[in-house]
Amino acid sequence: MIDVIVAGGGPTGLMLAAELRLHGVHVLVLEKDTEPTTYVRALGLHVRSIEVMDQRGLLERFLALGKQVVGGGFAGIAKPWPDRLDTAHPYTLGIPQTTTERLLTEHAIEAGVEIRRGCELVGLSQDEHGVTVEPADGTRLRARYLVGCDGGRSTVRKLLGVGFPGEPTKVETLLGEMELTEDPATIAAIVAEIRKTQLRFGAGPLGDGVFRVVVPADGVAEDRTVPPTLEEFKRQLRATAGTDFGARSPRWLSRFGDATRLAERYRTGRVLLAGDAAHTHPPVGGQGLNLGIQDAFNLGWKLAAEVAGWAPEGLLDSYHTERHPVAADVLNNTRAGMELLSLEPGPRSVRRLLSELMDFEEVNRYLVEKITGIGIRYDFGEGHELLGRRMRDVALKRGRLYALTHGGRGLLLDQTGRLSVAGWADRVDHVVDAGEELDVPAVLLRPDGHVAWAGEDQQGLLGQLPKWFGAAVS
Repeated sequence: MIDVIVAGGGPTGLMLAAELRLHGVHVLVLEKDTEPTTYVRALGLHVRSIEVMDQRGLLERFLALGKQVVGGGFAGIAKPWPDRLDTAHPYTLGIPQTTTERLLTEHAIEAGVEIRRGCELVGLSQDEHGVTVEPADGTRLRARYLVGCDGGRSTVRKLLGVGFPGEPTKVETLLGEMELTEDPATIAAIVAEIRKTQLRFGAGPLGDGVFRVVVPADGVAEDRTVPPTLEEFKRQLRATAGTDFGARSPRWLSRFGDATRLAERYRTGRVLLAGDAAHTHPPVGGQGLNLGIQDAFNLGWKLAAEVAGWAPEGLLDSYHTERHPVAADVLNNTRAGMELLSLEPGPRSVRRLLSELMDFEEVNRYLVEKITGIGIRYDFGEGHELLGRRMRDVALKRGRLYALTHGGRGLLLDQTGRLSVAGWADRVDHVVDAGEELDVPAVLLRPDGHVAWAGEDQQGLLGQLPKWFGAAVS
């Protein structure tokens, strides 16, 4: 029997599979597409996802192929980032989704993940011992757990009958890559002028006369799974910009909408949902891919603990408890972002007001931390101000914190030298070290880097170790 089957080989599924393999879990990824996608929907990694890659020793691979961009904004309201963000990585990493998927595929394969392409899941059933998965080829597979990472139209979610309430697409946008024969300087000038009011429009050069083009659609297509034609694209370019820029020879054409939906539950027995299968929302702020990667980072170690048999009661259910509210918050801010992109007088007035408010550092910082994911705090109850937050990468006397987290284990970072994780040493590393940036005697970090305990009292530590890492062993 396979330990875990992951349906979907996009960034979420690949990240989850690699996290499971860190703990020796036998994992199989089923991906319906026979070849990696050439569509570049997402364009970068936010701060928290950059930290995730650093925590697993992957960041140098991404930095080598991406571009660091400092600053950002909210709903296209560009503002400088506030000083001293709580991170060692105060930038966005511009990197195409296709490159992110390639790097995560390489990481997963190196970890020992088996990926079967051209293998679409069409059926499933579960009992108290496991899940039976039915691929389209008529075979059957048996696993202890199944995770649906199969996108917004998730087959796994539909087969489970999990509700996906929210709002359907009301505003549609066309996206594609194509040659533009117009002079590049003219294209840039027209784009700059149009984007003063219409932020759902753009044409960015990719090289060799090819541009990534985005333009508002004329209404919502009856069948949104059917890509737009080149003629439709050209018609919308003329309607928005007064010219089609000589568009020709498309590499690919697509459409996306502003549907906003959130799964009612992330777990049904032995089947779980992650990424777009659990939530879908407008692409405002570029949060979708990042949200999915961070879902996987939260779920991986918990599911691995369940498979290994040491998970304390409720640990796997805490995946829903922690990540469902995070997704709800992203849906909320993307709804707001879409409203602020409207050309109507009311939303434009709100946009001007918000722009003024973002000149206050506290407001700007709050929105930046929300969009980049570093403001997330899971509810672990009352306690130290760090409790529930992820710990940023801090300098220690013998290196940096994130260098200690590559193995995906728990970590007690102890400046006192008096504490002990005896009984949990097979799941928690104990590092005695100190650093000027660490202003607490000791912290207990979960494998995802969130602070489970902070203090200096051994009894307090012993009260938290079983909650996150199960029973002690002699």
